[in-house]
Amino acid sequence: MHVTTDANAPWLIVGLGNPGPEYAMNRHNVGFMVADLLAERIGGKFKRAGKAQAQVVEGRIGPPGPANRRVILAKPMSFMNLSGGPVNALRDFYKVPLAHVVTVHDELDIDYGVLRLKLGGGDNGHNGLKSMTKAMGADYHRVRFGIGRPPGRMQVADFVLKDFASAERKELDYFVDRAADAVECLVIEGLERAQGTYNS
Repeated sequence: MHVTTDANAPWLIVGLGNPGPEYAMNRHNVGFMVADLLAERIGGKFKRAGKAQAQVVEGRIGPPGPANRRVILAKPMSFMNLSGGPVNALRDFYKVPLAHVVTVHDELDIDYGVLRLKLGGGDNGHNGLKSMTKAMGADYHRVRFGIGRPPGRMQVADFVLKDFASAERKELDYFVDRAADAVECLVIEGLERAQGTYNS
């Protein structure tokens, strides 16, 4: 089914993570890190969004003219496994078509720092995606940020809720910056161009 959307409709860019300082540097919170950088780039500060359990920044990205896009950056303030409700509430409030929703999240099945962009698909056991798909369907864009698999016998839940290792932190800013570039490219130039540039 081909989905047509209003080209002028806003984009909702969702960074997934868990709220609270104890989670801030966890692997599971890389979506929040990318959202924070995008907010910095557009010169905005996250604020509580009305009744929605989320923080948002509104702004524009892209050059002046037809490629300029209105965006709402969002960080759900529910916990990860309840992200769908707040995201869907924001989508309704801002009248964002599903094809204009982009989520940035950690991905276990990709090596650390590698990006993969796609539209739709399964949740691959990711509770944030599971919750979003249940709330609004699967046909939204994903910017998947590789965090690799847990070492040895470490449980997945323990691994994603641990901070990035010191060796990983040396490159983290670079990878977060690249992921933010990928989100901007996706919104301004479209999925194929962004995949061609950033799907390494």
